[in-house]
Amino acid sequence: MRNFGAIFIMVAVYRSVFVSSYLNQLAWFDTLANSSLLIRFFATFAEISFASLIMLALLQLNKEVPESGHGGSGRPRWFFLARTPYILFFCIFVAQFFATTAAITKIDVFFAIEETLWGIAFVSILPLTLVQLARVYSYKDEKTRKELKLYRVFTLMMAVFTVGYCAYSLLYHLPIEIWPRAIAHWQMENPTPAIRTGAQAVSDAFFMVNETKDLATWGGFGFLIWHSGYFSLCGWMVLFLMTGPKRLKISR
Repeated sequence: MRNFGAIFIMVAVYRSVFVSSYLNQLAWFDTLANSSLLIRFFATFAEISFASLIMLALLQLNKEVPESGHGGSGRPRWFFLARTPYILFFCIFVAQFFATTAAITKIDVFFAIEETLWGIAFVSILPLTLVQLARVYSYKDEKTRKELKLYRVFTLMMAVFTVGYCAYSLLYHLPIEIWPRAIAHWQMENPTPAIRTGAQAVSDAFFMVNETKDLATWGGFGFLIWHSGYFSLCGWMVLFLMTGPKRLKISR
């Protein structure tokens, strides 16, 4: 957990300095260190680490605080809930291929697919996060409450984040922002930015940087909210997950 967290935090610090936007290859600094393809490469490891942290913590909670009566008639339901952390990891892992391809080719539909996979990832674990929250907070005796102190923080954090992300993704990000833009880009006779293919596309994605510090060019206040939220809110989540949330051993 510490290793996965360290990867995410180091990449977050790097990207907080060398701000980039993949589609138009915007860069905060005119340097190869601000290369959009280089940063996409770093982001792949960070996002897989982020998914791994969440998956491992969810699975550990299932193991240490099992749902009562998960056998018998409740077995299909428990089977589904127990497997959703793997679905989250799989979706985010696959999303990396679409994001990297989009960063190279500038085909915005691939970015839309990536964002859709992220949405599916968190929708898949939404039932589990709510079930785990209710399960952990259902214990009323003092000893068990102390044992589950870290899990109480974790389940509340995950429930709030997952509900918020799913609402943002399903109600605004995908239907209003991402897919209309991607479809419009695909339907353009002369798309901007131009679609690229072949070895030259890889070279351009790595070496070309378009330096600007104009907020409107970056996407205005919306980009500021997303960028600040991703590299601060998620950073704090990861710092907590690095501790490896677990059931504490209380003697009495």
